[in-house]
Amino acid sequence: MFKPGASLTFTNASTVLREGLAAIAAGQTGIDVSAVATVDSSAVATLLAWRRAAVERGAALDFGALPANLQSLADLYGVTALLQGVAAPTSATDRHH
Repeated sequence: MFKPGASLTFTNASTVLREGLAAIAAGQTGIDVSAVATVDSSAVATLLAWRRAAVERGAALDFGALPANLQSLADLYGVTALLQGVAAPTSATDRHH
């Protein structure tokens, strides 16, 4: 299982993104982000890109439990359901019913 290092920020996001995409292309269905301690918005974008790549392959992708700081950013941006592989509401009507 692919496991990024302790940092996932703008500084290294493109490298980590490529490594994760390669793991997904090789058939991995899990990326262990539990050790990621330093994050910024690039981390959320990277996880979303990985999720999109897995969906395009028709595969599931599990991140496991997100570290608190990464979970907080996902909540802030409203993408927690997407990172968990749950379909997000697609319209205002869906969100209110």
